[in-house]
Amino acid sequence: MKKILLSLAALGAALGVQAKVVLPGIFGDNMVLQQQSEAQFWGKAAPGKKVTIRPSWSTKSITADVGKDGRWRAAVPTPEAGGPYTVELSDGERLTLRDVLIGEVWLCSGQSNMEMPVRGFFNQPVEGSADAIIRAKAATPIRLCTVKRGTARTPQEECTAQWLKHTPEAVAGTSATAYFFAQYLQSVLDVPVGVIVTCWGGTPVEAWMDRETISGFKEFDLSFLDNPAPIKAPQNKPCGLYNSMIAPLVPFTVKGFLWYQGESNRLRPTQYRALMSSFVGMLRSRWAQGELPFYYVQIAPYRYENADEIGSALLREAQLRNLEDIPSSGMATTLDIGNRNCIHPAKKQQVGMRLAWLALSKTYGMKGIDAETPVYEKMEVADGKAYLTFRVGREGLAPLGDTLTGFEVAGADRTFHPATAWIEKGKGRLIVACDAVPEPVAVRYAFRNAPEASLFNASGIPVSSFRTDVWEVK
Repeated sequence: MKKILLSLAALGAALGVQAKVVLPGIFGDNMVLQQQSEAQFWGKAAPGKKVTIRPSWSTKSITADVGKDGRWRAAVPTPEAGGPYTVELSDGERLTLRDVLIGEVWLCSGQSNMEMPVRGFFNQPVEGSADAIIRAKAATPIRLCTVKRGTARTPQEECTAQWLKHTPEAVAGTSATAYFFAQYLQSVLDVPVGVIVTCWGGTPVEAWMDRETISGFKEFDLSFLDNPAPIKAPQNKPCGLYNSMIAPLVPFTVKGFLWYQGESNRLRPTQYRALMSSFVGMLRSRWAQGELPFYYVQIAPYRYENADEIGSALLREAQLRNLEDIPSSGMATTLDIGNRNCIHPAKKQQVGMRLAWLALSKTYGMKGIDAETPVYEKMEVADGKAYLTFRVGREGLAPLGDTLTGFEVAGADRTFHPATAWIEKGKGRLIVACDAVPEPVAVRYAFRNAPEASLFNASGIPVSSFRTDVWEVK
């Protein structure tokens, strides 16, 4: 009898789901919708019915036809930032989304340094976390949504996620990088901000790419996707995280993407550069909202196998070169805020702020700062010194007058020696010299796993590690 009652209850629940509109997990109370956009709504309902959407900010309703497969989709025009509002959806039975804000929405993804919550990891704190958590107020128009971990062999339509208000508990458990970005953006723009966080520590970029895109890289064996046998560490396999943690979010309308990842691809820098360009192209194609901005974090200094080896410098170089490959992108450098003994640096507030500076200057058009890292352009040699020119903002390199460290110079023998550097007064070029190398051929800066930063722009953004030589690294 008990089994019969349970079966009847299950049947009733199934019929109830079919009797009204069903939304994917990314939709819910407390969510933020992108302002002044055609916000995408989609879901399931009974085939042949019509779904009517009535947002409280408008007197006009939107209607979508439900296909034979039970799926529907609609674009809902949103106003300028504001709220809270409600959104009613009905195919005869009403579903209401409450406390909906209109503002700016960003999708944040990556591995553990994006995942690291405001409260920190065990024995690994986030600087300023206690103050940020204790000051959090639900009335602050920041909303936080974290996607639950999962993997899949095929793209999924559903994920587990929940939009949370800006409470101490919610802030403590949210990605620190994403949170501090949202906090800074909200304080400057004075509009609601929502961040969708989908990340998994220790994962490579190929896990976040779809099958169609990764198929262009023949070095990856994708046969396991068609094999039901168990997979060891499926989160590290191609496509698994895209299928489970990205696909269900498409095409939720966003302003742009934030990305903090690279450590797990550290030993494959050349491949990583190509993967990243394809990854961003995939995101933009799937979202179909044009050339959405993509801002990413360059991996921070860390000793890895040995602090003086150059493996992570090569990955940072690949990330630096991605600026050339990926239009409408920006890179937040972290050369000055890493920790050679901890792969999860504590200064996540600075990371979030630098990402916010990129967004505010490049996406929202605010002027007055130089949010982008200076990029080496060319080298000239005269009087035994190397003169380096950078693409940098109006105020140039800094600090003027200091002797700068972390530089190495090589001559024709390709042997590098420690060098000193300083900024040329009046011209802004960087001068690098070494008595042991009277005829410089190449210069490298901070080209180690765990270097220290000494060169910045006038807004305090560090110059990335770089090298002028193009021969094979030994």
